[in-house]
Amino acid sequence: MSQQPARGGIGRIVSASLIGTTIEWYDFFLYGSAAALVFNTLFFPASDPLVGTLLAFLTYAIGFAARPLGGVVFGHFGDKIGRKKLLVLSLVLMGGSTFAMGLLPTHASIGVGAPILLTLLRLIQGFALGGEWGGAVLIVSEHGGDKHRGFWASWPQAGAPGGNLLATGVLALLAAVQSEQTFLAWGWRVPFLLSGLLVVIGLWIRVSVSESPVFLEAQAKAEAQAAQEGVKEKAPVVEVFRHNWRGVLTAIGTRFGENVSYYILTAFLLVYVTVHLELPKSTALNAVLIASVVHFVTIPAWGALSDRVGRRPVTLVGSVGMAVWAFVFFGMVDSESFTVITLAVTIGLLFHGAMYGPQAAFISEMFDTKVRYSGASMGSQLASIIGGALAPIIAVELLKDYGSSTPVALYLCATVLITTVAVLVARETRGRSLSGSSAVPGRSTDSASAPTH
Repeated sequence: MSQQPARGGIGRIVSASLIGTTIEWYDFFLYGSAAALVFNTLFFPASDPLVGTLLAFLTYAIGFAARPLGGVVFGHFGDKIGRKKLLVLSLVLMGGSTFAMGLLPTHASIGVGAPILLTLLRLIQGFALGGEWGGAVLIVSEHGGDKHRGFWASWPQAGAPGGNLLATGVLALLAAVQSEQTFLAWGWRVPFLLSGLLVVIGLWIRVSVSESPVFLEAQAKAEAQAAQEGVKEKAPVVEVFRHNWRGVLTAIGTRFGENVSYYILTAFLLVYVTVHLELPKSTALNAVLIASVVHFVTIPAWGALSDRVGRRPVTLVGSVGMAVWAFVFFGMVDSESFTVITLAVTIGLLFHGAMYGPQAAFISEMFDTKVRYSGASMGSQLASIIGGALAPIIAVELLKDYGSSTPVALYLCATVLITTVAVLVARETRGRSLSGSSAVPGRSTDSASAPTH
């Protein structure tokens, strides 16, 4: 039986998820932009600009390292007590840590204590974001219907470019109206302090949504079964690795190249343009700003297309396209023309969107309800460690060692080809009902279930 959306509430559910994820990604990406532009001098002063940037990106990576832990904790309780409560908690943790970053003293004021405090807050950010993604996409996926899940679930995905757009826009505005000295003195704090206001808005919207009906149905069945049989359910994360490990591996592979490509096209680009090409930081910021608008608008279109032709074909368009574009991209950026750089980033993010748009529905459909939050979170956040966390560090190190973009392009190409292979061997999930369970006793219950139409 095909699950149908709650028509009266799907718009509110999507809005709450989109606004929440936009705010959380704003917080997370704000750090990435600041790491490339100001943290390298304010918290990690060094004689070599690339060394300082590398140290700043190491704390950037630490945030990713905390994400799987957040995925385990939030996934466990999200599968036990519901999606909504955990989404509220993740927003508070993320916003609070970002606001506190705006109050931090710098290395010049307290020495080594400054980067230590910055790293601690970055860990909290990563922990919160590790739980955010799974809950946000699941509450939409489980409210929406089977036929249009790709479209509805892609809206929380649009929160990533939405957050990047907001973070980059604020930084670009400040860079335009402030001198370099003023921006380094106190202007960089403004976007972090702004997070406090955004969290209040996000909470007001997010607490009004209803819990996932699919989760409530599964929870009632599990409680009834436990009362009847007297068997205590194992922790969801244990069940995921016992019965759904192939789904976790597929999710990691699907996200790997997508994750790397996004951070190369956005965070690393800021370093490449400002340090390597020695162009004004406004050049990179404005290019990412314009490209993020196109990215934001087109992600739901890719999600809708996956409802018509399948998750795999759309994802493959993105991964294969990005493999080719990796080499074209840097050639265009090296032109040092703002128009050409903007076009390069925009087309790159279009290919990224083809991978990212169907991803929420694709990964959600790989797991059963009782372990869906844990499975989706673990697969996506483990990919973030080997993908997004290391991407800027590897790219900066390659640039530092070879002084050329070619090794970076080869690295990017290799990662999206890994995603291509993962998607080719995965099974199509389009049309699968999220209600009930596809579990077969004694067998893996990952993405092997046939789609139901």
